[in-house]
Amino acid sequence: MRALHLSALAFLLVPAYFCVAQSSGTLGLQDGFLSFDTPSFSVQLVKDSQTLYSLTTKGNASAFDFIPSDVMSQRQANGNYHLGDLTFRARVVGSSAWTSGDTSAKRQVVAALNVSGSTLAAADLTPTLPNGTLLSITRRWVLSDGDLQLLFDVKNSQQQAIEIGAIGAPLEFNNIFTGRTAAQTNELCSLFDPYIGQDAGYVQVTPLLGTLPPLLVLPVGKSPLEGWRFLPEDTSTSLGYQSQTFEGLYEWQFHTLAYAENEWKNVTPWNAPSSAILQPGETRTYGLRFVLAPSIREIESELVAAKRPVAVGIPGYILPSDQPGKLFLNFPSPVKSLSVSPAGALSWAKNSDAKTQEWTGYTITGHAWGRSRLTITYADGTVQTVHYYVTKPAVEVLSDLGTFLTTESWFDDPTDPFGRSPSVISYDREVNAVVRDDPRAWIPGLSDEAGAGSWLAASVKQFAQPSAAEVAKMEEFINETLWGSIQNADGTVKKSVYFYQPNLVPEYDYPSSIFWGNWWSWNQAASFATDRAYDYVHVIAAYWSLYRVARNYPDLAQAHTWEWYLNQAVLTVATMTGGRVGYADDGLMEETVIRYLLDDLKREGLTANATLIESRMRARETIWAGERYPFGSEMAWDSTGQEGVYAWATYFNDTTTAINALNSILAYQPTVPHWGYNGNARRYWDNVYGGKLQRIERQIHHYGSGLNAIPLISQFRATPTDDYLLRVGFAGLSGPLSNVDQGGFASASFHSFADTLKWDGYSGDYGPNFVGHALEMGTYVVDHPDFGWQAFGGDVVATAPTVRVRTLDSLRRRVFIAPLGAWLNLDAGAFEEVDLDTEKETVTLTIVPSAPGVSSAASAPVARLVVTNTANNGLGVLKPSVNLTQDAGAWVIPFKNGVASVTLVL
Repeated sequence: MRALHLSALAFLLVPAYFCVAQSSGTLGLQDGFLSFDTPSFSVQLVKDSQTLYSLTTKGNASAFDFIPSDVMSQRQANGNYHLGDLTFRARVVGSSAWTSGDTSAKRQVVAALNVSGSTLAAADLTPTLPNGTLLSITRRWVLSDGDLQLLFDVKNSQQQAIEIGAIGAPLEFNNIFTGRTAAQTNELCSLFDPYIGQDAGYVQVTPLLGTLPPLLVLPVGKSPLEGWRFLPEDTSTSLGYQSQTFEGLYEWQFHTLAYAENEWKNVTPWNAPSSAILQPGETRTYGLRFVLAPSIREIESELVAAKRPVAVGIPGYILPSDQPGKLFLNFPSPVKSLSVSPAGALSWAKNSDAKTQEWTGYTITGHAWGRSRLTITYADGTVQTVHYYVTKPAVEVLSDLGTFLTTESWFDDPTDPFGRSPSVISYDREVNAVVRDDPRAWIPGLSDEAGAGSWLAASVKQFAQPSAAEVAKMEEFINETLWGSIQNADGTVKKSVYFYQPNLVPEYDYPSSIFWGNWWSWNQAASFATDRAYDYVHVIAAYWSLYRVARNYPDLAQAHTWEWYLNQAVLTVATMTGGRVGYADDGLMEETVIRYLLDDLKREGLTANATLIESRMRARETIWAGERYPFGSEMAWDSTGQEGVYAWATYFNDTTTAINALNSILAYQPTVPHWGYNGNARRYWDNVYGGKLQRIERQIHHYGSGLNAIPLISQFRATPTDDYLLRVGFAGLSGPLSNVDQGGFASASFHSFADTLKWDGYSGDYGPNFVGHALEMGTYVVDHPDFGWQAFGGDVVATAPTVRVRTLDSLRRRVFIAPLGAWLNLDAGAFEEVDLDTEKETVTLTIVPSAPGVSSAASAPVARLVVTNTANNGLGVLKPSVNLTQDAGAWVIPFKNGVASVTLVL
């Protein structure tokens, strides 16, 4: 690939000029463009500003344009940022005040310079900068070794030394969905995410189809990605900047000290802030280059080919403190040193796991809860940062979560006029109190994602790690509040039980500090509407979770039989899909639970109910099979429908639709060496509807992480040599662990803006995120082609004569043995150790009644093991080597002296 690029140098053309009629603006569209060809791109610059107008791929049928050239006429005013702009803050050394420069603020025609050789275009930016600026800046568009580069030559034109406290390159790519159809959005638009890794940093721009070559923006020379800043623009324009259809743009910051001293002074930034000092007459060049990777899966291979530092973390960068992580580094220059901030937060030791000398391996151990930054310095001076988040041991995170939800978030007020008591209700961590009132009726109203989130998480937690005390409270909630208040006797589900209508509840004290005039302060009729299918799935998940508890831990559930819970779940599915509920034909958040429900109905031999649900799901999937983009929702573009579409497309063997959904996810769920962005599916508007701090921003580990991980990890189990799916999927499943603080409170998401960098105060819609985690988290054992035997969610303690793995994931209920395609599930009990004999193709399991280290976890009376082969590998299904009874598809394994051991053979 590289050779092809280098052999194509005949592409360089003399600039051509084109003029188009445009509406008035300061960008200069009316004066035409400069056009060039490179091996990978057709390039157009706006002639007057020399900013990027079009960057269109060559060599493939799509001719994909990464720049929003089709709507540039609506983005030509002052303050609209474009690729090629520059912002900075500088001061005379010794002074305290920073002066600012911004090429977009008051745009003027730049002074074009004569060019020759590899320089395609160049300009002096002085005319479009403030008078008296401390810096002279020349911008160059250059072709170097076949790659397009954007360079800024920054010169100190003063007689005194100048400190550059911030300097950044705004990035504009086509993430504008406004006014587009679903097809146009998916075929024309892209999303971009950073790896904020200093010299190793880069930005990946992925077309939404998920199948087109992604663009990589890489540093040139010493141009670190130190900071990542959201760019404010006018939000009142026709394209709707910083809205659900246009998230907004970001800036690659080479230095950040001037922001750290001001707007960011109350936060700990991702990287240590820096500045640069230029002596009189001195020039420093900052730059970016633009490279195409063959595919999303090959981004890291392209980085290696480009001789960029590459880091691969196993299982990722969210690290429970009892689970050793692995970090593998690939860079031509050897590692000189490692350090961590805060001091002592991590420790490391070299390992010999890597199979080739290209990779250097380390075993990482987390010691201090929360964020930490590992800094790798290479012998050539290159600096790379890898960002970790350390949690408590994963089983303790679940225990803390369950305790918090059923105590601190427990709402028990028999006088409540809205029928909310008793319940697990939304919580505000910033005031440490439940949310009794909010203008968004659903948040205190126990429905929608942001109101059901807390009781949903508490219910599903009992499936994942049952606790007798918590089960008792959840049964109380289901009997008194879920059934009869949230859910009506006919199976319909209210959009909220809380409402704003003072005349109906004259004794209730609605806070006067709240503005009740917005559309979301529903009256009773609006709250009691039952036309939103998304609300039904939360109810289904609660019933299904308690069915699982009652079926497998029969002493815990006292209020109802397992049959009752199962029937309630079926009733809710039937009502939701009966033709009276809106959005029922869309893919729904966490609806994979319905597929689990269908499997259980079949296991229990409840054929009539299974047939009903299967027929309803088939009708929905038939609709999706006829659509190229069946990912619709309440929003113009969304990342919520893909999970359900994938679930039923795979169930009904619709491979085309399933792969379309999978590719869509890969376009918005990246893997990078940063706990916040690794496996973090794109969400950016939900804080408006469910957060305490309401704004449009790239959210970190909102529920998109856990839910979109379901298709990725499921597809990995079907194709267990695709380790990319495992890495991204497991990262998404791990995301919900980071949301849980040391006291057990789970935040809806982390705020990514550089001036905030904190967890939101509301519990909000965390629940669906946890559902994804609970449905698929486990220990995944693989023989990696580069790194040998590894356990995602566990620890490989021996590789000879057998591969022995300790399970350390949050559930201890699932193990996947990739070489055998063996998916091992415990309906009851907890895995402690797995021993794989690769020659005999046997697996020996050590099972205990409950997860070690959690005193509140209920003990299983017997282990109940379900074994399947999820891969089309011809090996068949493992089965016990001794005679065991089966019940509803589960092998029943008795404990002896608190432990059970069973060997599985083919």
